Amino acid sequence: MPVPRAAGVAIIGVVQAAPSLRDLTLVDFATRLASAEPVPGGGSASAISAALGASLVAMVARLSQGRPKYAQHADLHAAALSAASALSSELLDLADEDAQAYAACAFALKLPRESFADQEARTAQVRSAARVAAEVPLRCVERCRDVLVLAEALSGRSNANASSDLRVAALLGEAAAKGAAENVLVNLPLIGRDEWTAATEAEVPMLLEEIAGLAARVHEVVSGGDRREPLAAPPDLAR
Repeated sequence: MPVPRAAGVAIIGVVQAAPSLRDLTLVDFATRLASAEPVPGGGSASAISAALGASLVAMVARLSQGRPKYAQHADLHAAALSAASALSSELLDLADEDAQAYAACAFALKLPRESFADQEARTAQVRSAARVAAEVPLRCVERCRDVLVLAEALSGRSNANASSDLRVAALLGEAAAKGAAENVLVNLPLIGRDEWTAATEAEVPMLLEEIAGLAARVHEVVSGGDRREPLAAPPDLAR
């Protein structure tokens, strides 16, 4: 069961949001990523990598539509195309959210201790900002799981000429999940030990294990060239 989210953090409103990463060219994004600026960083890169994986899944579904050879999987192709397209857009949004959350957390950590008469107030700000900075990449890991669910469902049920693209989608999704997970775990000590951090520590490895299994299944089916029976129901996305 997904862990509950925080209602928000006031300090994020203090940090000015940067222009959306989705509006940058690839060259501009790569240049910003390589700069000495703290954002964008690994969290945003992970989310964008996952968005590319989701887009590949959408492409495979689209290339499978309207082909008599795969007509028995038409419902799956339509559902996967819609879901993967939505996931790609959401993951691009998460890239922006991650950059803003990290900037807010960095801002909180730099608050001068000597200017805070109430040190508990400063600690609360840091913990609140860190929780958001952990929650955003956690959502990325969860969305990566959904990308892998779709890729696995399409394996053996979609255009064989695009099967290698499913393998690339699986590779991108798994790598992105591992990257986002690192950003979740690194922020937990700043929050402190509580029910939420304990639940998150337990959830992350389970998600990664599930994702690894799905990715392995994609590679296995594609490598074997197996054609699979239609699904009885649409893929189960944890949304």
